[in-house]
Amino acid sequence: MKYVKTLLTAGLLLCTSATAMAALDNAILDLQQRWASTNYSMSGDEQGKAFASLTADARKLVKDNPERAEPLVWLAIILSSDAGATGGIGALGKVKEARSLLERAEQIDATVLDGSVYTSLGSLYYQVPGWPIGFGNDAKAELYLRKALAINPDGIDPNYFFGDFMLEEGKPAEAIRFLEKAQAAPPRPDRVTADKGRQDEVARKLQLARSRL
Repeated sequence: MKYVKTLLTAGLLLCTSATAMAALDNAILDLQQRWASTNYSMSGDEQGKAFASLTADARKLVKDNPERAEPLVWLAIILSSDAGATGGIGALGKVKEARSLLERAEQIDATVLDGSVYTSLGSLYYQVPGWPIGFGNDAKAELYLRKALAINPDGIDPNYFFGDFMLEEGKPAEAIRFLEKAQAAPPRPDRVTADKGRQDEVARKLQLARSRL
């Protein structure tokens, strides 16, 4: 009888764990889809309010799941996007917090979300101004972006950001190589809006890179 009770308890724990994981996955998917809509389909006050709502929900998800890397990554992505889109005096604080969140996520699971920790860190390091204004650093940007590509060599995001970084570095031929790879990346069935928005960015960067050859 004791053995049966042990099996039942173990089964209930596994069921509870699976339910919790499914709930987190659904919450992350919701953040992803709302972020895509906010980032690519909104502007002005509407966008600012949407980012504020996303930030609040992502913070709650981080608080409720302190042992998971996914909420940390998505809070960082939301803060970074908000900083880039809305700017203002709080932008530097947002990207600094985003970097800290990504470093925490790296300690939990560096490969989570197909290497998004490194994609996001790399993009921050080349897009944020350097000292004395910010923490931007091209050497660190390249290091992190190459780590992202090692994890997800065919993904749209690591190839886009590395291509964009190469363009910023004055290497249009290299930029084209990675941007074309981003353009050929397999679609993500649950990220339709994000893929469309990113592909539009890829097309614009490709046009710019080709004009600089």
